[in-house]
Amino acid sequence: MSCKTRFVCVSDTHNASPADGAFKLPDGDVLVHAGDLTNQGTYAEIRKTLDWIEAADFEAKIVIAGNHDITLDERFYAEYGLCFHNQYPQDSRACIDLFKDYPSITYLNHESATIRLTKKGGPRTTFKVFGSPLSPANGLWAFGYLPEEAEKLWGQMPLDADVVLTHTPPKYHCDESKGRGAAGCEFLRRALSQVRPRLAICGHVHEGRGAERVRWDLESSHVQFKELDTRYWVDPGLNNKKQCVLDLTIKGALPLENSDDVQAVNPYPHTNSNDLSRNDFASWRSKNVAADSPIQPVQNPAASIGQDISQPSTARHDTHESTHATKHFLSLPSKPHSSAVPNHPVLPHTNISTHSTAIDILKAPEDGWRMGRKETCVINAAIMASSRRHADSGSDSSRMAKVFNKAIVVDVDMPVSVNK
Repeated sequence: MSCKTRFVCVSDTHNASPADGAFKLPDGDVLVHAGDLTNQGTYAEIRKTLDWIEAADFEAKIVIAGNHDITLDERFYAEYGLCFHNQYPQDSRACIDLFKDYPSITYLNHESATIRLTKKGGPRTTFKVFGSPLSPANGLWAFGYLPEEAEKLWGQMPLDADVVLTHTPPKYHCDESKGRGAAGCEFLRRALSQVRPRLAICGHVHEGRGAERVRWDLESSHVQFKELDTRYWVDPGLNNKKQCVLDLTIKGALPLENSDDVQAVNPYPHTNSNDLSRNDFASWRSKNVAADSPIQPVQNPAASIGQDISQPSTARHDTHESTHATKHFLSLPSKPHSSAVPNHPVLPHTNISTHSTAIDILKAPEDGWRMGRKETCVINAAIMASSRRHADSGSDSSRMAKVFNKAIVVDVDMPVSVNK
């Protein structure tokens, strides 16, 4: 059983707040902030941001940091802090401990939490959220990781996450940047294809603000991390006074195809999908999956999501409502050369052999009753849009004027608590 839960999503506020008039917070059940709370993570900046989040009227508030919140990355600040705050060094530990003063805020640092909404008159739903401030290293900023670290880091995402909250977007989804092209993380995209949460909320790339609905291909026997298609959201609140609402509920025009309610045979009748151990899964696989079934590695990075690189892409972020953009895919050989050395990522949180194919993973008992997770909605909720230079009236001087986006409101069905 599920019930509509309203998420109000923001990111990249960079010291801006509703009190400043920069943006408004619509009513909702859960407030989510996907990082870059501040410009440079000073104690005063963090406290100001946490003040308005704590005061906001939401039953749950979930927050992660971003690359600009430099004091919240203790190791980074110890090494590079003086490059930012040479005159007024900040106490990184004190900045992190600030969150203890705000009991209504759930702060996640590459970790997960179970959120239970119990307010009378509310949806009374329960969901698991994984939150991480990490993003691919780009310049001297916090929470960055190198390409060779990405697979292991995103492999720590729990398979039963309903909501994934990251600062960086996944590759090719809500990540389009004028200066860097597709600036998201491919290994995050791969992890999402395995976990398949209802929502993947992010920010970081301001130009990528918007939403995309990604349907995963669960039937391909030769290509891992494959997408069936992507549908682009048309913002109803663009250039008007309406709210930016995305309805993914069963009562909406196009419900999200994502549910754990799909019935399947459980090979472990003593357990359920939430407490099946990785050891049980690895044991099952060792008995049922051949160890000599390699798949050919993808040599061209552009084809890593199975996209047909022989044809120009027709997908656009400004497509009209009727657009149903379908990506083309390259299939890997079904009988690869015996000397192929697999180098693809594996299912997060498992000891699966790198010789497993995509269909091996989908046949495993871990995924047997998760086949209803067919679609993920990726939301880039960046509030800061850009800074534009405006000439002052009657003067030759000019000033920078900040431009802000609206918060994105997402209605989605979440599991109802057992004790509702």
